[in-house]
Amino acid sequence: MSTSRVPAARNALEILRLLSTIDVPISAARIRSELDLPRSTTYHLLKEMVDAGFVVHLPENQTYGLGLAAYSMAAAYATQQPLVRATQGHLERIASSVGGSGHLSRLAGSEILYLNEVRAPGALSLVTERGVRLQAQRTASGRAMLALLPEAEWKAAFFPGSLGFGEYKEILRQVRERGWAEEVEVVARGQASVGVAVVDHVGRPAAALAVTFPVGTADATDVAQQLHAAAQQVAKRMYGRR
Repeated sequence: MSTSRVPAARNALEILRLLSTIDVPISAARIRSELDLPRSTTYHLLKEMVDAGFVVHLPENQTYGLGLAAYSMAAAYATQQPLVRATQGHLERIASSVGGSGHLSRLAGSEILYLNEVRAPGALSLVTERGVRLQAQRTASGRAMLALLPEAEWKAAFFPGSLGFGEYKEILRQVRERGWAEEVEVVARGQASVGVAVVDHVGRPAAALAVTFPVGTADATDVAQQLHAAAQQVAKRMYGRR
């Protein structure tokens, strides 16, 4: 029996795990039997998961299979992991050269999601660990990616608060003009970051590479050049983009 403090979440994950291991849609009765769940719990969970798109119901034979949302998550994972592997060495090298930390992230709406972090020996531990989300407009990584989006998209990603819209617009204009982004003591006191987008085969920002280092200890333009060269190599390897 599960000892989870959130049994509904645990049971929903077990249903997804079960559906992912069986090649054909299966009945609610089989799901109940395989997972030893109460009948009412099974149907309640399945209804919520169908509504959310993670499970699909096939009424003609009363069976259930994985939904589009589950496949989308799997596809995202399959894309992210090669990116992590392709960028790991570059980030380690550049982070080591400035005695800081390197980050791989992607856009998630108006936020960025950190996919990987590497640290040079002795580098400060930051909030930008793997799995953390931050407002995209506050970070060098986010600014580098937002600047490459169509106008309607970067406008929609604006989050009132830390920046006014005019300042936000000007920051992105500068990023587009020079090809890289920076932030100084916005995310962490005493730390500066430089970020460059990795552009996919259709010209959209697939991810961003960034390095964070103590303010005044590295030349931002030099760091940007290193990141840009790395991003180009990754884009060529991942997307065939020259």
